[in-house]
Amino acid sequence: MEMIPITTFAGRTVAVLGLAKSGTASARALRAGGAKVIAWDDAPIRRTSAEADGTAVADFHSMDWRGVAALVPSPGVPLHAPMPHEAVLLARAAGCEVIGDMELFARERTGARIAAITGTNGKSTTTALLAYVLRACGRDAVEGGNLGTPVLDLPKLGAGGTYVLELSSYQIDLTRTFAADVAVLLNLTPDHIDRHGSMAGYIAAKERLFQQQRDDQVAVLGIDDDHSAAMFERTNAARRKNVLPVSVGRELPGGVFVGDGMLHDARRGAAQRIVDLRTARLVGVHNWQNMAVAYAAAVSLGCEPQAVAAALLAFPGLAHRIEDVGTIDGVRFVNDSKATNADAAARALACFSNVYWIAGGRPKEGGIESLRSFFPRVRNAFLIGEATEAFARTIGEDIDVTRSGTLARAVRDAFAAAARDDTDDPVVLLSPACASFDQFKNFEERGDAFRDLVAGLRSGARS
Repeated sequence: MEMIPITTFAGRTVAVLGLAKSGTASARALRAGGAKVIAWDDAPIRRTSAEADGTAVADFHSMDWRGVAALVPSPGVPLHAPMPHEAVLLARAAGCEVIGDMELFARERTGARIAAITGTNGKSTTTALLAYVLRACGRDAVEGGNLGTPVLDLPKLGAGGTYVLELSSYQIDLTRTFAADVAVLLNLTPDHIDRHGSMAGYIAAKERLFQQQRDDQVAVLGIDDDHSAAMFERTNAARRKNVLPVSVGRELPGGVFVGDGMLHDARRGAAQRIVDLRTARLVGVHNWQNMAVAYAAAVSLGCEPQAVAAALLAFPGLAHRIEDVGTIDGVRFVNDSKATNADAAARALACFSNVYWIAGGRPKEGGIESLRSFFPRVRNAFLIGEATEAFARTIGEDIDVTRSGTLARAVRDAFAAAARDDTDDPVVLLSPACASFDQFKNFEERGDAFRDLVAGLRSGARS
């Protein structure tokens, strides 16, 4: 199994609290590096699994904390508000440092470069996008962290490699020396206030990502909301160099910006037109910022601007998030299975103007009434699952409705209707605004089924 062994605690005792993905990876990496690991999780099945894997298990409430070098809690364990977890209090009382998996990773110093992505929205897409761009430019790059693979389960890269890591505020809060070669902030809106105690606490956690950088490392900050703009000003005032602003809609001397869909690079004087983001496979105005900061990060890591531009246009998106899965006979198919509520579906519906919409599943509270302003974009709705009749009532006479029942039938029905469309760019969009549990195990299985059904249509079109 791939991992990054943590040798900095060799011969010492480390406590790991929480044995989900990141906790299990931390315990395994610490053991591989020679540490004695004691772990705990409230779930008996996880404790049993850890013991089977060779990790000692002990109840932190009754164990002796003397001699424990560090507590490594899972990111979700409360550190501050409304009250620190009891294990955190016990560790602090014993003089034991409290750090997370990102800090373990930072102390190991693999020699590879690090690009770190944070912000309230868009982190996962931007992390995957930047890693894709770096690989397209011939770089050895892997992505993980808060996205997908825990950082310590990633392969060990050498000096020529780059780790592209998504960091939540929880993870940054557990760092002390983590310093990224390129650190990125996308945006800031109120989130996780219960964990950080206030918006100021949430912002302070994010800002550590930049405060811990060296002056020769690059900070890339979106400035399109007031909180992010203020963080840029503070960071720029403190460092005066290697601080790069990014905006969508505002010209930025010395920065990177998007105007009317065109990406511009003004880092070194007059703004240069780089690429029209409206031609990218990654659709939606909300993704322009993701592409702009990925561009800024990639060129800061030494990639050529035109190679980066070509990769930005080719990136298909994250699986199940407004994912372009192909075009058949002029009909585009988009998998947005992760849209399990109306707010998420709104982002996808905003991207297209000629939509054959597949929606439904197990409904969430509030239904789709909030999507009414997007109904003029929809040519026909193909309803599936338990939400069929409730959604049909909400839609009423505003949109033609087809009660397809199943996803397989909806894909066939939507393709047949869209193929008859004589207007430009018809899109069959799976954006259910519902949970999947009436017909599928999870949204991933639903999205995979959609992708397979589209592949079946493509095969039929070729025969």
